[in-house]
Amino acid sequence: MKTCYHCARALSLQDRVGRRDTCPECGVDLRCCRNCLFYDPRAAQACQEPNTDHQIDKEIGNFCEYFAFAEERRLQSSATASSARAQLEALFKKR
Repeated sequence: MKTCYHCARALSLQDRVGRRDTCPECGVDLRCCRNCLFYDPRAAQACQEPNTDHQIDKEIGNFCEYFAFAEERRLQSSATASSARAQLEALFKKR
């Protein structure tokens, strides 16, 4: 299911996403790096596709010809992040 990266609203998209298309819930651009299948903040230039042009702002609409809307979003819940932080603090706690 396609969802907005910003508000996580489920989107019903039949056609391709245009550069000026926005989320009906929060109004952010839909055709942006953050909604792309190739977006990976750990990769070089935050993109797994090596042939793309570098996009400075990953949250605004762009003309990337490799854009493919991500069907699933890899979200890290705040509970997971806080749990990992607690484990690190316990590991490096001064005795």
